[in-house]
Amino acid sequence: MKHSDDKWIDIYHLFATHIIHQQNPESIVDKVYFFTADIKSRISTQGLLAQKAQQSYHRALLKMHPERIEIIKGYYALEKGNLLKYKTPPDKNDRVEVWRLEEKQTDVNITLTAYRDALKSEAEQIVFVSNDTDLEPALKALREDMGDTIIIGIVIPIRANSRRPPNQKLSKYADWTRSYITDEELANSQLPDKIPTSKKPILKPEYW
Repeated sequence: MKHSDDKWIDIYHLFATHIIHQQNPESIVDKVYFFTADIKSRISTQGLLAQKAQQSYHRALLKMHPERIEIIKGYYALEKGNLLKYKTPPDKNDRVEVWRLEEKQTDVNITLTAYRDALKSEAEQIVFVSNDTDLEPALKALREDMGDTIIIGIVIPIRANSRRPPNQKLSKYADWTRSYITDEELANSQLPDKIPTSKKPILKPEYW
């Protein structure tokens, strides 16, 4: 939900009450895994404010749904890169130095978590919220190894009015695909602006 008014989203409520419930009213969302990485404040537009906002959001999710949400973190790697300069045709000798920011371990964490839950029969259905082709091997392995013992769903995290097509490489291994999230679902799934705790309340970041 980058560059939107929906960053303070209650991801458990969004899926348990809206998306998964609409797909199958008998489904119970037992656990939501949130795969992310800590912001590097020194290269963020909002600097330290962005880091604090992310921390507040994570605390808010865990406070509201302590048994239902688990946050699993990778990390951001900031490295110097030497890439080809944009020109036609490409010239391998004409390069430019850049900073390259990459999120590490997230795809591996998603894959291992989904596969282990399926292997231990801890889930009857696993829903991936992604449009990332890198997850194709994980879905392929789940389908081949687990067969019909597990239901696989795909939710493409784009707005309903977007023209971006769903990723067919993911959908071919899924039992169902939902290719959008509506503005209404997002608006009705926001966390409270102020969440009480035993100490200071958790507040929605002002610039969110």
